Amino acid sequence: MQIYTGIDIVENNRIKKAVEKHGDRFLKRVFTEDEIDYCSKKADSIPCLAARFAVKEAFIKAFSQAFGINLPLKSIEIKGFHRKHAEILLHPPDAKTRSYLTRMKYTFSLSHEKNYSVASVIIYID
Repeated sequence: MQIYTGIDIVENNRIKKAVEKHGDRFLKRVFTEDEIDYCSKKADSIPCLAARFAVKEAFIKAFSQAFGINLPLKSIEIKGFHRKHAEILLHPPDAKTRSYLTRMKYTFSLSHEKNYSVASVIIYID
């Protein structure tokens, strides 16, 4: 079994500044409509968005180690659920990338607080 890891930490204020400066253009370039909708329902959407950004970056790092491919941010969707663990939904950009998905399993963890969001991803290949 081969194991690949990715980790990312995001200063929440960095995401806040990007949203304030670029608005929907930034949001739609980085997040799916479902992610934007889910986070916008929170009292403070910034930690929610920042945690998703961290997961995407961590997943990109692990996937790049495993397959040498840098995925687009929007091809990774973090699906949130009320009182349940979030899930990663992958939207591979092409058939070659899609073929890699059948060879791997992955797990992740995310956390956020007032100033920072962090995520780690582990990809397993048999």
